[in-house]
Amino acid sequence: MSLRSLASSLLPAPGPARGLALAQLVNSVGDGAFYVCSALYFSRVVGLSGAQIGLGLTLAWAVGAVAGVPLGHLADRRGARGAAVLLAGATALSVAALLLVRSYAWFLPVACAYATAQCGLAAARQSLLAGLVEREARTGALAHLQSAANAGLAVGAALGAVALAAGTPAAYLTVLGVDAAAFAGCGLLLWRLPAPVRDAVPAPGRGGGLSVLRDRPYALVTFLNMVMLLRMPLISLALPLWIAERTAAPGWTVSVLLVLNTGAVMLFQVRTAAAVTGLVSAVRTVWSGGALMLASCAVFALSGAVRGAVWGAVALLVGSVLLVWGEMRQSAGAWQIAFDLAPAGRQGQYQGFFGTGVPVARMVGPVLLTALVLGGGVAGWLVLGGLFLVAGVAMRPAVRWAEERGRVAGNAPRSVAGDARRSVARNARRSTGHSAGRSGLLRG
Repeated sequence: MSLRSLASSLLPAPGPARGLALAQLVNSVGDGAFYVCSALYFSRVVGLSGAQIGLGLTLAWAVGAVAGVPLGHLADRRGARGAAVLLAGATALSVAALLLVRSYAWFLPVACAYATAQCGLAAARQSLLAGLVEREARTGALAHLQSAANAGLAVGAALGAVALAAGTPAAYLTVLGVDAAAFAGCGLLLWRLPAPVRDAVPAPGRGGGLSVLRDRPYALVTFLNMVMLLRMPLISLALPLWIAERTAAPGWTVSVLLVLNTGAVMLFQVRTAAAVTGLVSAVRTVWSGGALMLASCAVFALSGAVRGAVWGAVALLVGSVLLVWGEMRQSAGAWQIAFDLAPAGRQGQYQGFFGTGVPVARMVGPVLLTALVLGGGVAGWLVLGGLFLVAGVAMRPAVRWAEERGRVAGNAPRSVAGDARRSVARNARRSTGHSAGRSGLLRG
């Protein structure tokens, strides 16, 4: 792949979406370095035990998940750009505060502040994207952001590896300083973006305030997406443990699979998202992503039964290709669904609610996945894959329910009508005898 093709996969065309991608790239560099070094910093420099670190981070992400919705609502009410800039600054300050932490009593509140600012920033940034990017271009823009994030994480992880090799307190402190500076730089890049035009009056019939908390169809869609996000700790935690304990593959296979996953998303997420143009294609893409993840789990289960290091590594490689393919398809479809089902003027709170799947997956995923994979073996892998498939298939009726509720409330997304018209036209061309009388988005 040429440098021009690589650049086009990371950064969209000049405009607000490119500014958002650059901001994502900058703060992901800091995040990559932080993720690699944070556990050793907390244990070797701060002096915390593994149990204290695990409990503290679990509580912090729980607080962040709850805070994401009201902070997203704040972005809707007060302006997405200003909220995103303030939350990027708050994240930078919370990381900088970690430089001074030397006890659990201080670690816990600072970690909660960090997770809260991170979750709020994610919601505000989604609201900002919704205000700056046309509806039909949002999934493509998010694909670019995801590619940029993976590129930044890779660069940051390399910087973190240098700090790990040094192994000194000064090296760990430098990494935290880089992360704080990266979020400050992210805030400056977001500030340079134009202020989005506020959405008009929120859609009638959805209530005021935090209406997302009363939107049961959207809650179901969010829950199903949350189940599919259990894939997040799969490649970083459950699979390495499986390789070490249940396969004959060499230990360095873990690094190969991590590089494969990161590189594939960086290079191919934009192309994968190009197939998603509305709710119909989004639901189909999520379903197929669940099927691919089921297939990957079946292959991972097989890797523990084959003999020889080479065949074990081959099975793991095939499973990882299926996993990242399913991950990219599921992500692209979920982005479209999350935006299209949110009412006008409330993207911040709705994206904040939908985004709770990430911290919940970080909290629940490690315990659940290790219990299934290491405790259940082959059966555990198949149960996990079945969860992915069931959640993907269930997304269709869940989105239909949310669409019907939105239509009753006068909030049917503009792309829904376009999808329905295109579907009818295609069917009419294929068979003049086919009835086009069914008007629901997911009924044809």
